[in-house]
Amino acid sequence: MPHSTHIQNPDVILIGSGVMSANLAALLKRLEPSLSIQVYEVTEELAQESSHGWNNAGTGHAGICELSYTPTHEADGTVKVGKAIEIFEQFDHSKQFWAYAVASGMVEKPREFITPLPHISFVHGEKMVAYLKARYEGMAAHHFFKEMEFSTDRDKIRSWAPLLLDKRGDVPIAATKMDAGTDVNFGNISRKLLGWLEKQAGCGVATNHRVTNLTKNDQGWEVEVKDLVSGATHHNNAKFVFVGAGGGSLGLLQKADIPEAKGLGGFPIGGQWLVCDNPEIVAQHEAKVYGQPLDSAPTMAVPHLDTRYLDGKKTLLFGPFAAWTTKFLHKKGSYLDLPLSVKPDNLATLIKIGLSNMPLVKYLVQQGTQSMDDRMEVLHVFYPGAKTEDWKLIDAGIRVQAIKKTDGEAGIVHYGTEVITNEDKSISALLGASPGASVSVNIVMEVIKKCFGHLLETAEGKARMKEMIPSWDEDLKKPGMEGRYQEIERRSNELLQLG
Repeated sequence: MPHSTHIQNPDVILIGSGVMSANLAALLKRLEPSLSIQVYEVTEELAQESSHGWNNAGTGHAGICELSYTPTHEADGTVKVGKAIEIFEQFDHSKQFWAYAVASGMVEKPREFITPLPHISFVHGEKMVAYLKARYEGMAAHHFFKEMEFSTDRDKIRSWAPLLLDKRGDVPIAATKMDAGTDVNFGNISRKLLGWLEKQAGCGVATNHRVTNLTKNDQGWEVEVKDLVSGATHHNNAKFVFVGAGGGSLGLLQKADIPEAKGLGGFPIGGQWLVCDNPEIVAQHEAKVYGQPLDSAPTMAVPHLDTRYLDGKKTLLFGPFAAWTTKFLHKKGSYLDLPLSVKPDNLATLIKIGLSNMPLVKYLVQQGTQSMDDRMEVLHVFYPGAKTEDWKLIDAGIRVQAIKKTDGEAGIVHYGTEVITNEDKSISALLGASPGASVSVNIVMEVIKKCFGHLLETAEGKARMKEMIPSWDEDLKKPGMEGRYQEIERRSNELLQLG
């Protein structure tokens, strides 16, 4: 449904209606109700790009099942679990805020955006079985993961996820499982929060509006906006701008011409899923199962077999498969996005990335030329009994990997999300990828601390933030915080109907 409410010269303009902008807008309005806020979205409806339910895995990334967050320590062979613990706590901030949104009446029907779902890690081969056991021992020692189970018993693993054992040979296997995982529809929570925002005084949401330029002025920023329905262009001014436009963020940052964006580049990677709607098969799988990295694939290409709840229906997705593209946005992108993003200040960085990441280039070529049989071969690693006739291939969202200079070297931001903020803290922009949507509340909390820190300096501001995110000023990771963590977790799970 199109939206067309406008606020002229607001305090804050947010570009993009995905989960980042939605959480930031809602948090700011609750923290300081007098703020005026305008959201612009290029598509006809809200949250249709990366946050849309079909355009991402929907994993409530909490470090439970993602092996990429727990690398092996090169020196002593132990498994490092610190990143997984960090991601878990960050996702917990999202749960706390969304639980507050339910309790305060901002959003209703939490099962429309978050569903309890076990998270499973699954590996095969003696080396990976030993790795997963070491990973389990490291994680289960922390109070976040004490409920995790580990097994090499085929009957036990079959009881967790029957498809994994269907027609499987005698290769050694192992799995870990935690029932505390979730499936999240990031598009739905975004639309719910922005629906609430639009009803608040001094707030507007306008779809079919493309931001075409950003110009610094004495008051903050002049934002040039084109109405895609009428074709008219108008200007608006704001003290603060947040660029949460997904793949469109890089181009807007380049137009803003802030020093912090110099040298940045972007590399778009399309996504595809295999989807199964056969009710007999779908009924057998009730989990998100993440596996080990594919041979010769980059770390971002870890396959997973996911139960999803989308459009009121349970379905099964497998992937992701990468696809070559030059577009930065799935629905409103142009094939000229990549070539037009090449500038004198990032040309050397992009060339160096291309030369030093030949495995990634080779992988993308291989992925883009795969047949259905090739994709089914990958699926058979998870589900050996899968039949081609039960699966179809669909396109998903586009991830623009941020490319930047680090200590003079070019590098791809494979994991994590990064917020770029200019010196006077009048503009922030989001770059990066997984696990971004899941930890969006934690990320925008950092934006608030950096750019709206004065709101957190008063007793009233601190109390409001504490009400929204009870652990925002606490470290639940530390030893001795298990009781406090469990107290907050019980409350969140009750409100979100995750118990």
